[in-house]
Amino acid sequence: MTTPDNPASPTSSVVLHAQDLWKSYDDGAITVLKGVSFDVLQGQTIALCGPSGCGKSTLLHLFGGLDAPDRGHVSVNGSEVNRRRDLLRLLRHEVGFVFQLHNLIPDLTLEENCMIPCVAAGTDRRAARERLQQLTERTGLRHRLGHRIQKLSGGERQRTALCRALMNRPKILLADEPTGSLDEETSATVFDLLLDLAATEGVTLLMATHDRALAQRCDRLLEMHDGRIHEPLSRE
Repeated sequence: MTTPDNPASPTSSVVLHAQDLWKSYDDGAITVLKGVSFDVLQGQTIALCGPSGCGKSTLLHLFGGLDAPDRGHVSVNGSEVNRRRDLLRLLRHEVGFVFQLHNLIPDLTLEENCMIPCVAAGTDRRAARERLQQLTERTGLRHRLGHRIQKLSGGERQRTALCRALMNRPKILLADEPTGSLDEETSATVFDLLLDLAATEGVTLLMATHDRALAQRCDRLLEMHDGRIHEPLSRE
């Protein structure tokens, strides 16, 4: 389902594809994904909603190349992730990842944390600094560039993580419970920013969340239960 504010064209290309994905841990003792199949179209915002342990994070990790399925196929922009020879390019240029606990380096400054992806990708330093100025202006963090992460609030840290994920202009953003560690007011603020940046940057967003109110604001809501996906017939 799409919304009038962020429609996906009927001719939009498939940018994320999962086909019969299975994933288990502890030598098969715990099966997390059980034959998951679905597509994400370019420009869509999609929420994966479900209880802890249902497979949301695992699915995002497979799309981001952070893990590999036991069987099945997962593709990004038509290229199968676990068969890519340029997996580092996928991680550096095509996909951005926002984690629940931000995964920032506390002893580095906001600026230093955000510049790490650009250094890894070999981005021109001047262009990287211009990009950082643009993103921190959008996220209200420009005055905090020289502050260490440990001195920032929870909301500021998560906004910093969002800036870092977008530094190399990825067209796909994977967000794993991006507001899960925040209070209700800060959560709403960060999510508003996330949707706004996704729209203005032309980014496809796949987000895992347990917050149904936030999930309802995405173009599609996919329920996950016991390692499987169920798309509601109606969200009314």
